[in-house]
Amino acid sequence: MRLTHIGVHPLKSGAARSVTSASVLPRGLRDDRSWMLVDAEGRLVSARESRALLTVVADTSTTDPTVAAGLRLRAPDLDDLDLAVPTGDTVPIRLHSLDLHAVPVPEADAWLAKALGRDDVRLVWCDDPTRRRLQPGFSVETDHTAFADSFPVTIASLASLRRLDDWITEQALERGEEPPEALPMERFRPNLVVDGDEPFAEDRWRSVTVGAVRFRVAKPVGRCVMTTIDPGTLTTGKEPVRTLARRRLDDGKTLFAVHLVPETSGRVSVGDEVVAD
Repeated sequence: MRLTHIGVHPLKSGAARSVTSASVLPRGLRDDRSWMLVDAEGRLVSARESRALLTVVADTSTTDPTVAAGLRLRAPDLDDLDLAVPTGDTVPIRLHSLDLHAVPVPEADAWLAKALGRDDVRLVWCDDPTRRRLQPGFSVETDHTAFADSFPVTIASLASLRRLDDWITEQALERGEEPPEALPMERFRPNLVVDGDEPFAEDRWRSVTVGAVRFRVAKPVGRCVMTTIDPGTLTTGKEPVRTLARRRLDDGKTLFAVHLVPETSGRVSVGDEVVAD
């Protein structure tokens, strides 16, 4: 197998940023999901609630070496916004069912109100990922991450995506419908994409080594409505959740890709050999 794509998401639910090489730390890929939006009560705001968030391009020096600020935000019809890494006190926030703390960035409030069309959105930054503990039963005490939903890294297989696209086509034909275009991997927002193994071979993986960096497999990824949003048109359909529910349903969850926890640090690059066991 080979690594074919690396994706970093500096802003949770923001546009995915493609890079050719990335630094892997215990918390995951450097700068991945280090920034997040919350509402006035401190609860996560994602593209589930504000689809326009998918059009917000957030870059750090990790995703764009020309960025000198801590974070640069871009959105259609708005001037770029450069933000320094904040240094203030933390405030309580809520990520799904998790009570966490983060540093607010009030300098972004007015810009975000224009970008998303709502004035209750606030930007926060994860100053210390080591405070975040991961799901018991699938992690050890020292595992941690920033604002990822569950685990530090997600890896997906192009072979599995091709099989999923075949299933979607088959079901469309069964219903007498025109088959849709193949789904882009972007719908699943993985950090690492590989090719060269059998479809859904990742179900059997216990560990993965990418180049010289070793990862532990935590669990499969349960997919939600986010995968049904077209990041280009911001419209919502039924796929891939409808087909995954028929073909990849386990304990009420529709599964695609797997979560990883880094066991070593280092650098991964597109083209690296990938070994799974």
